[in-house]
Amino acid sequence: MRRSLAFREKLLQWHDEENDREMPWKSEQDPYKIWLSEIILQQTRVEQGRSYYLKFIDKFPTVHDLAEAKQDTVLQMWEGLGYYSRARNLHETAKHISVTLGGDFPSTYNDLLALKGVGPYTASAIGSFAFGLPTPVVDGNSLRLVMRFEGNETPINGSQGKKQVLEFLSEAIPKERTGGFNQALMDFGATVCKPKSPLCKDCPLQFKCKAYANNQVHNLPVKHKAKPKTHRYFHFYIVHENGKLLLEKRRAEDIWKGLFQFPMLETKNGHPPEISELSKLLNVNANSISLEFLSHQTQTLSHRYIHAYFYNCKMKNGRTEKADEMWVAEPKLSDYGFPKVVRAFINKKQGTLL
Repeated sequence: MRRSLAFREKLLQWHDEENDREMPWKSEQDPYKIWLSEIILQQTRVEQGRSYYLKFIDKFPTVHDLAEAKQDTVLQMWEGLGYYSRARNLHETAKHISVTLGGDFPSTYNDLLALKGVGPYTASAIGSFAFGLPTPVVDGNSLRLVMRFEGNETPINGSQGKKQVLEFLSEAIPKERTGGFNQALMDFGATVCKPKSPLCKDCPLQFKCKAYANNQVHNLPVKHKAKPKTHRYFHFYIVHENGKLLLEKRRAEDIWKGLFQFPMLETKNGHPPEISELSKLLNVNANSISLEFLSHQTQTLSHRYIHAYFYNCKMKNGRTEKADEMWVAEPKLSDYGFPKVVRAFINKKQGTLL
């Protein structure tokens, strides 16, 4: 028996023996709900994604409901998940499916892949779960599982490694159980062939696993060394007048686009900006500004460290307002989507910002 077929047989047998993880989107055949769950779970742990999925389904039970929502509402509900381009793409794609496609999801792999925010993994998942397409999912779990099973030392964060895993799984996936096979891959990788402390002694694939036979389980899969993370330094200014706080919306093609924040200046290090820069930002004479340092918060993203400094900013004299300024009462801050590091500061200082 070919190794891929032995792999399939044991994997499905394991899955059928009630090793199936319970999740609210499992056994779902509605492509909208499958798509929503897959977008949420990109770069997100299942435990965290579950509550967001339920919240979105409750608020937007159909793709039409999501399409009709304001982007600010979608971003506010997404707050805390990070990678906010996912939320923006989610909203844009919902509008495309609702308006252009009449609410009907594409049912072929290539058409799914053409949707904004949908990559090969997500297209494979939707295709197999909703439409029974023989498209295997290649994610961190399946990459790790196959590379260990095959004893393959090709780095998985390169195109060649992913190609080899896809070829193996394309041969293994049964056309009559595509969704079940893909779900088994994800569950097995998450609960048995784990990144650390894999359950090799109880693994049903152990008898064929080359990594286990050669005592290489903890050395596989191989990854290219990641580039060192960069550091960014953001200085936020808490400006208040007449019982309200000044907010601005991030519009540049950068992290957190579309989210709200307090007026901010970025520097190349932790040193605060020159007062002249702040006076220009706020449209006020530099001599009228009084600053009090409040807090230093940090946030770790995939490729960078964020250092956030917060200052109470008082102005003695009047200022010229900008056309796009937004003044918000403190209790209303919960209605807006903020970067995680800013939300953490707001929660910490709740009730004392004014």
